[in-house]
Amino acid sequence: MYAVIETGGKQYRVTEGDVVNVEKLGLEAGEKVEFDKVLVLNDDTELKVGAPYIEGACVTGEVVENGKAQKVVIFKYKRKKDYRKKQGHRQPFTAVEIKSLGGAPAAADTKADESPKAFSASMKKEEMIEYAKEHGIEIDEKATKAVIAEAITEAEK
Repeated sequence: MYAVIETGGKQYRVTEGDVVNVEKLGLEAGEKVEFDKVLVLNDDTELKVGAPYIEGACVTGEVVENGKAQKVVIFKYKRKKDYRKKQGHRQPFTAVEIKSLGGAPAAADTKADESPKAFSASMKKEEMIEYAKEHGIEIDEKATKAVIAEAITEAEK
């Protein structure tokens, strides 16, 4: 069994138990991580290929450590001009141990059970207009986003 996942702009071929160094994820060691961008999933009986991703497929893993890769030395010079520049870089990474392949993401399950959206000022203008219609609040659809947000908050008080 193997899967091809995408994270950090790169693709990785993984199997259960692999430890993969991916671009830094900003998670602490021991935290769970889910990769829902699964491009290919092979479960020894059939090969599923996404277009571009497989619907409902998810690869789960656990963060092992965060670190920096080996130093890459960048050396620039121009001959006969006494110009030399030496620079180094260590790329940060997150080591992830792959626990399981193929299951549905947990986030998709919680969204199905989620109650209707509560109003927040960070909504898009179209979402605010739709929210107002659902709750019977009269607003001017041509008004600015700030005016609509203010009208909704006043009506909900």
